[in-house]
Amino acid sequence: MMHGHGKSDRPIVPAKSPNNAGPPVAEGMEGRGLAKGNPSQQNLPIGRSAAPGRPSALERVRQAARRERTIRFTALLHHIYALDRLRAAYLSLKRHAAPGVDGETWRHYGEALEEHLQDLSARLKRGAYRAKPVRRVYIPKADGRHRPLGVTALEDKIVQRATVEVLNAIYETDFLGFSYGFRPGRSPHDALDALSVGLLTKKVNWVLDVDIRGFFDTIDHGWLVQFVERRIADRRVVRLIQKWLSADVLEAGTRRPVEDGTPQGGSASPLLANIYLHYVVDCWIQGWRQQHAQGEVLVVRYADDIILGFQYKADAERCWTELAARVRQFRLELHPEKTRLLEFGSYAAANRQRQGQGKPDTFTFLGFTHICGTKRSNGRFTVLRQTSRKRLQATLSDVNVELRRRLHAPIPEVGQWLGAIVRGHTQYFGVPMNSPALQQFRWAVARLWYRALARRSQRGRVSRVRMQRLIAHWLPPARICHPYPLRRLGVIT
Repeated sequence: MMHGHGKSDRPIVPAKSPNNAGPPVAEGMEGRGLAKGNPSQQNLPIGRSAAPGRPSALERVRQAARRERTIRFTALLHHIYALDRLRAAYLSLKRHAAPGVDGETWRHYGEALEEHLQDLSARLKRGAYRAKPVRRVYIPKADGRHRPLGVTALEDKIVQRATVEVLNAIYETDFLGFSYGFRPGRSPHDALDALSVGLLTKKVNWVLDVDIRGFFDTIDHGWLVQFVERRIADRRVVRLIQKWLSADVLEAGTRRPVEDGTPQGGSASPLLANIYLHYVVDCWIQGWRQQHAQGEVLVVRYADDIILGFQYKADAERCWTELAARVRQFRLELHPEKTRLLEFGSYAAANRQRQGQGKPDTFTFLGFTHICGTKRSNGRFTVLRQTSRKRLQATLSDVNVELRRRLHAPIPEVGQWLGAIVRGHTQYFGVPMNSPALQQFRWAVARLWYRALARRSQRGRVSRVRMQRLIAHWLPPARICHPYPLRRLGVIT
């Protein structure tokens, strides 16, 4: 345990009031002390009611967590090793995901599914389950660096998925409304819309773009276990989490132990990261803006991507300094180059023009570059969201590499694959006022395909008429498929 870690039942953060950052609000009062364990009725069979009209066992866990914010749950493991839950966890996994260190695939495991699940359930029940090492792979990032991913063994994925479902019943009652990442019923576009609406409707003049350096690789295991124990008193569940945290990493044939971090790619990692940031950042910033801010404060967090909006620059600078000190207490660090404060909002353009400073700076959040713009109809301030140039170039680079690999594949096969790429890109980036970027991406993909077809042609070119016919047939047109943020949030609320 690192120096400064207290006992697991020591209060770590003060009581917090409900967040009012915007819909949907999912949190209430944060408890101070610790209470007795969960009631005995939680041990009823999972997945069905004990009697007609009665809620399921997991729903009663959720109700108890919501009703008593200080309760610690002492009996949760039986929810996890229930066969119905393990089966549902298996069925929710990706069918063609890469196997872990044991080489076990989803299809092979399913050939004797009930036998395997019964054996897994029995090992969990008697404490004989052991987490396997995590296979480390690297994927390229938009900035040219590589992101480490952990490929977890299949049975570990099943147990993690079942555990996350049970723990979500508890933590979804605790997490604050401005937290959006990897939560049931919340998507990146919910976070993007909340940010846009906040920038349009709140008195925001300054934006603090927060970046935590290597967050997933630097999570302190000691602090994380303490945070988990504020709600989970079932030592068997805590030991499960500790097994995943301490599982060895297999990289380039070498097996090495892990002391910090949680591997990206595991089913439990997003929830554990949210628990860590809930106590380190969310509860703190909620109290800070209520007790210390002189003006309005906007907060939107998606995993470790955090955007803070301020009415006053003094508030922003003070929050930046104190937030940096806050995360250092828990062995995290704000990235000194990527964390930055910029003038952004309805008055930013006029203020900077008056001072001779040019256009307001932009910032990127969840793949979109956010720009201070104006509406064509009335010239009023609006937030323009365009596909990030880095994200666009990285995707096109991947497409180009794959086209070279498929150089001699049948045209219908390549066309179908490219159509899926364009369709997926449009479904994510098809937000209002982003049509030019969508069209640019579609035609860039078409140009790459033309070059690939020309390489394999004996004449070194493809006729214009034929290429236009292929594009029209296989590449779906660019279109806006998301409503305006104010309209979507208006429907939700």
